Amino acid sequence: MRKYLVEFIGTFFLVLTIVVTVAGGAGAMAPVAIGSMLMVMVYAGGHISGGHFNPAVTLGVCIRGACPWSDAPGYMIAQVVGGILAAITGEYLVGHIAGAAGFPEVPGTFNMAAGTIAEFLGTFALVYVVLQTATTKSTSGNSYYGLAIGFTVMACAYGLGGVSGGAFNPAVAGGVIAAGLSGMGNIAGFLIGQLLAGAAAAFVFKYVYSGDD
Repeated sequence: MRKYLVEFIGTFFLVLTIVVTVAGGAGAMAPVAIGSMLMVMVYAGGHISGGHFNPAVTLGVCIRGACPWSDAPGYMIAQVVGGILAAITGEYLVGHIAGAAGFPEVPGTFNMAAGTIAEFLGTFALVYVVLQTATTKSTSGNSYYGLAIGFTVMACAYGLGGVSGGAFNPAVAGGVIAAGLSGMGNIAGFLIGQLLAGAAAAFVFKYVYSGDD
């Protein structure tokens, strides 16, 4: 249960940061805040739960063999619930930010092909970095894994966010849709790209990593 609570807390603050910065007018600085929040939550919770905060990461880590499949449902439920509750909280808070533009009208769907590809690429990069920096004996005990993970999300948000919104996380996708920052019609593109990427990153990792762990 402690692992699931840590996953809930980390995902909650990640999605809360996304909602409040994007809707609250942080503009071009939003990816910096989002990547930073993910980084600190990974450092805070990584030693307890692994610091996934993302069902696609959980999928990849389970395929890689670094997390038991029996933990996957609890992890994913905690992550999705944390994302939805963060969206509700963020929507309430943005309404009380002086000068905030408020929540926009729900956008239409992004281009499905381009959006799905963008979500696949960003999620692949994220899961691949998590597996290489946080699940191997050869990098065990390093002090940079949180930075690597946070900066991956920040870089992909800047590079790919204009195409799909830059969720790279099914829990984030659910949160931004619940908050009205993305249209419900985008859910298929989000989930297909993200979950395929999580699995693909795990298989690529297993092919390229030569360690015996």
